[in-house]
Amino acid sequence: MRALAVLVFVFAAALPGAACGGGASPSAAQFHLRQIASRLDSPTYVTSAPGQRGVLYVTEQPGVVRVLVNGKLRAQPFIDISNLVKSGGEQGLLSIAFHPGYAKNHRFFLYFNDTTGDVRVYEFQSNGTVGLPNTGKSLLRVSHREFDNHDGGQLQFGPDGLLYAGTGDGGSGGDPHNHSQNLGSQLGKLLRLNVNKAGASWKIVGYGLRNPWRFSWDRATRDLYIGDVGQDEWEEVDVRTPKQQRSLNNYGWRVWEGRARFTSGQRTSRAGKLVFPIVTYKHDGGRCSVTGGYVYRGKAVPSARGRYFYGDFCTGEIWSLRAVHGKLASKRKERLKVGSLSSFGQDAAGELYATSLDGQVYKLTR
Repeated sequence: MRALAVLVFVFAAALPGAACGGGASPSAAQFHLRQIASRLDSPTYVTSAPGQRGVLYVTEQPGVVRVLVNGKLRAQPFIDISNLVKSGGEQGLLSIAFHPGYAKNHRFFLYFNDTTGDVRVYEFQSNGTVGLPNTGKSLLRVSHREFDNHDGGQLQFGPDGLLYAGTGDGGSGGDPHNHSQNLGSQLGKLLRLNVNKAGASWKIVGYGLRNPWRFSWDRATRDLYIGDVGQDEWEEVDVRTPKQQRSLNNYGWRVWEGRARFTSGQRTSRAGKLVFPIVTYKHDGGRCSVTGGYVYRGKAVPSARGRYFYGDFCTGEIWSLRAVHGKLASKRKERLKVGSLSSFGQDAAGELYATSLDGQVYKLTR
């Protein structure tokens, strides 16, 4: 996540059967991202809560969660934890996740950097309308005080009903402390927690990640997608099928950057399966940092259904791909540019959204 001036949104997509390639099909079915909110304070994520139609929750980097009801910004925030948050650069309030049973239990979870810079995951409860700050309970604290970048930031409930968190490697360049390949560290990891079991502890289910800036599951196939930010040359997207998710996965960093060797004289840890990305792209033309997204499963844009959308934070470019059994079936560059593309998001109906650090929220429409 790196700041950049906002660019104009113009979005179109090729038909589903298009072959792999860098350009959009000339016979593309037109669709676009329609602005539904603006003037937000550095929005980092957008999502919905189970059982709520027409309601979106947007995390703002300084520590506030805002609410959009049928496209209108509610004056009262959902929750304000800015007194707990260190905000700036890559740090701040980075995502929110709602318990699958939120409609009844009102439990939700926030991922943020605390005032020391440490990575935190807190559980809160709401009264059904607003979050209650005094209900906060710490579930995770990972020391992150030496450097202020590579904080990870995604919280997501998986198809198994468990809570997942993606942490960065701790910052600087080249993972100087080798956190990502070290299974004794919680940095550079995909972590999982059973929030319904008292006394449960976080389990490492993926490692070798540099800065997983957004991961998600395809709600139809249950494939896991991870956008992992690269170092000097390569950005990557990784895909794991449900069967592949049953075992420990090693995504290769700091030994590998994308499919290219990054360090010499070091081998990856032998634990689990070494994973190489389904797609990569190079730091050409100002590209710098992948923003992972979602597989579209909504109804508003039938021609986009089944495609995974992801983009680059610096250039605002958007690509989409289709995977079959974890293998790349097609990829294309979409006619979309959005400055400071901080995140994609999805609502309960599978509709796709995007946020810009410059303050806007957009929805994919025809």
